[in-house]
Amino acid sequence: MKLLYLDCFSGISGDMTLGALVDAGADRHYIEEELRKIKIEPFTLEWKRVNKRGISALKLDVLPDPNTPPKHHRHYSEIVELIHRSGFNERVVKLSLSIFEKIGIAEAKIHNIPIEKVHFHEVGAIDSIVDVIGVALAIDSLNIEKIVSSAVPLGSGTVHCDHGIYPVPAPATLEMMRGLPIAHTSIALEMTTPTGAGIVSGLVDEFAKGLPPMIVEAIGYGAGTRDLPEQPNVLRAIVGDADPYANKWRIHHEEIHHEHAHHHSHHDEDHHHHHHHDHGHNHDHHTHSHDRHGHGHQHHEHTHHHGHQNHEEGLCQEPRHESACNHG
Repeated sequence: MKLLYLDCFSGISGDMTLGALVDAGADRHYIEEELRKIKIEPFTLEWKRVNKRGISALKLDVLPDPNTPPKHHRHYSEIVELIHRSGFNERVVKLSLSIFEKIGIAEAKIHNIPIEKVHFHEVGAIDSIVDVIGVALAIDSLNIEKIVSSAVPLGSGTVHCDHGIYPVPAPATLEMMRGLPIAHTSIALEMTTPTGAGIVSGLVDEFAKGLPPMIVEAIGYGAGTRDLPEQPNVLRAIVGDADPYANKWRIHHEEIHHEHAHHHSHHDEDHHHHHHHDHGHNHDHHTHSHDRHGHGHQHHEHTHHHGHQNHEEGLCQEPRHESACNHG
């Protein structure tokens, strides 16, 4: 099963998510070609490699056409119709609508109006629409079957929006995160946007305090706009196989054949075959006992050397590393 883990240690937004997924291997050409189907004002995608406190990350900016005035407000029903009209495959439509539905339901509750009459401000702008559909296309490109996320820090302080000065987290963001795990942060900034909260509440299947059991295949970093004081403002996307026992991952070792001498003077001896490996994972050790055959076998201890590090008593001992992080 193809798994995506969202490591939201610095929060999450639409552009951070799309940047992280493309950095992790989503097909950028496919995403850009499909986004051209959206019947909205012209735009271009600008991809930049940036450095956030020592971490190289991909930064995405949606640039509107300077000669076409952008439309900042769109109703929820208008966005739903726009997605259906664009000719995306069924999965991309479903993922996109799941995100916008969560945002629409939250806004409808905050403003006490029917969801059909909700009209988006910042989320209705072209960049947020492109971010949401782009994330759906990236997940489709990577063939993701399950999404797991860390707890999500929301931030604190205040933020300026079309309605004025609002508390952080914004009301819609907090509403979408109701019932979901929120992480503590001392940073007085908006770390999770309404679009980011829509992605988490609309798409995530499970939450975990750390990486789930998986074989990591790709890691991507998507950059946020701000520079945070003590940590990199990036979202980490980790893609891999959720089944650690997949056939393609099995390691086959060459068997070494031995000739065993048989003596009739000893009884009830065990044959211990010790296999010492240093693959970064554990192997079970088997003891084969041959008892009471009417004759004994001389005790043999065979050590198979595969060019790996030596171990004591069959225990895998990792080399010790001392790591100093000078990036905060």
